[in-house]
Amino acid sequence: MSTATAREDTAVFEKEPFVQCWERVKMRLKAAYGEATFKSWLNAMQYEGADARQVSLTVPTRFMREWISAHYVEDILRFCKMEDPSLLSIDIRVRAQASMVGETTMLEPVKRPLPSAHPSRLPEATVAIEPMEHVGAPLDPRFTFENFVVGKPNELAHAAARRVAENNAVVQGCNPLFLYGGVGLGKTHLMHAIAWHIRRTTPARKVIYLSAEKFMYQFIRALRFKEAFAFKEQFRSVDVLMIDDVQFISGKDSTQEEFFHTFNALVDQNKQLIISGDRSPSDLEGIEERVRSRLGWGLVADIHATTYELRLGILQSKIEKMPGVQIPPKVLEFLAHKISSNVRELEGALNRVVAHATFVGKSVTLETTQEVLHDLLRANDRRITIEDIQKQVSGHYNIKVSDMHSARRARAVARPRQVAMYLSKKLTSKSLPEIGRRFGGKDHTTVMHAVKRVEELCKIDNDFAQDVDLLTKMLQN
Repeated sequence: MSTATAREDTAVFEKEPFVQCWERVKMRLKAAYGEATFKSWLNAMQYEGADARQVSLTVPTRFMREWISAHYVEDILRFCKMEDPSLLSIDIRVRAQASMVGETTMLEPVKRPLPSAHPSRLPEATVAIEPMEHVGAPLDPRFTFENFVVGKPNELAHAAARRVAENNAVVQGCNPLFLYGGVGLGKTHLMHAIAWHIRRTTPARKVIYLSAEKFMYQFIRALRFKEAFAFKEQFRSVDVLMIDDVQFISGKDSTQEEFFHTFNALVDQNKQLIISGDRSPSDLEGIEERVRSRLGWGLVADIHATTYELRLGILQSKIEKMPGVQIPPKVLEFLAHKISSNVRELEGALNRVVAHATFVGKSVTLETTQEVLHDLLRANDRRITIEDIQKQVSGHYNIKVSDMHSARRARAVARPRQVAMYLSKKLTSKSLPEIGRRFGGKDHTTVMHAVKRVEELCKIDNDFAQDVDLLTKMLQN
């Protein structure tokens, strides 16, 4: 390419500086990967410049550069090419100030004395550990005790959470407090509420709330930059450690090892731990036995599936915080009856109805509600219930539906009941304790045994496996 041509290309490119397009690229990345991933990895990228063929970006650390290059660079280039098809590559470099003295633009580096043998050399890693205020995840201001609607399915979890939040010392028998239940039932709401209450009433106490995924991310960074000791000191100096969705460290042996030692250190110091998961500690798969046993040391509180009364109460509470919005009681009752999967979906349905009424300018009626939520209502109508499973399995094996709730142990009844429990676990989002209750008040360990037994029989008995497969297809269709 001649010098004149290169100048011409550059001149054309500079007519619309790419920096104006970079914000749109970041918006696409945020939409593609979600806010959590975007904040953790992509938001720290800074646009440095572009020529006719390449976009230059900088990040705070080498580890972040390597991670982005391995996992996200193809999409970054793709989104950049949407703005300028002539681009061929992305150049990602570590910012100069970060490579020498730590992440000065984002994080306060951990300062350590220089090795005496090399007085002119900086420590190898000073960028891994974030200041305490940056470690935890942000708290949602909506998630307070005042905004939490209490009902029979969540009353134990709520009472335990309030007790832990209101005591400056560790509550005997509640360390750790382990909250578990299905998606959208209020675990995260209660954890945020505890953190908000402690921050308001005893701000001197150090509280860290974060997801298990971010705990793992922080640990990996510490290992990468040889700051394991600083990581340990940071997490073991808190008064209250709250870790959400602990099931995400399943299969992560090194992270579980560090979590195990952090857990022990905090308990030994009489510090409070609050942990949540999607199932009880004994049912967590891929978690070491020693970790599961410690998670079950204190109080384990199950948040059950919502009842009609609780769902209606939640809707009424939401409406009270929407001044000027008029929703007929019949519509609230209809939503509470039809949207039974989880609270998030229920609140989302209400928001859609209110938004439609506000934007279109029509009053809310039962007819407009059904029209606005037709897709959501259809999806909920198709959901398989435990009652559906019990009826289908009973008919298939020619037994009474009442046998599903009985204590009879005859094989002709016990085996179909085990199959129904297995299918309930496989085809619904209900927790093991909830499934047990629907089968005549059985313990969750009975359901666990049934699931394992059916899985074993499917491997060794082809006819039995075909039966289970046929029942599955019939229920799904």
